[in-house]
Amino acid sequence: MGKQPQAGHKTKEAKAKAATQSSKSKGIKKKVDSRVREKANLAVFIDKTTYDKAKVDVPKMKLITVSTVSDRMKLNASAARRLIRNLHEQNLIKKIDYHHSQYIFTAIKE
Repeated sequence: MGKQPQAGHKTKEAKAKAATQSSKSKGIKKKVDSRVREKANLAVFIDKTTYDKAKVDVPKMKLITVSTVSDRMKLNASAARRLIRNLHEQNLIKKIDYHHSQYIFTAIKE
């Protein structure tokens, strides 16, 4: 018939059994669930109510940047830049520093 396994060699069945047992002893690897950040529903246009609220709230803020206005007023960043520019033109806020990518304003102390 077939050859008998020699003293130091294993059969295919013995090798397969050894492989399955060794993987069980190490444990099963679990996938790490990655957290998906939910998309913010930000307004693209500034309506009358948002503008009136911003006109009251934004000049009271100590630090006024595009990201803070966008976050608090639930506005798109481009709409927040326009709003900040408009409030500055009305002398409701004053400019501290201006860079092409970062606006920094503060409230005018009275």
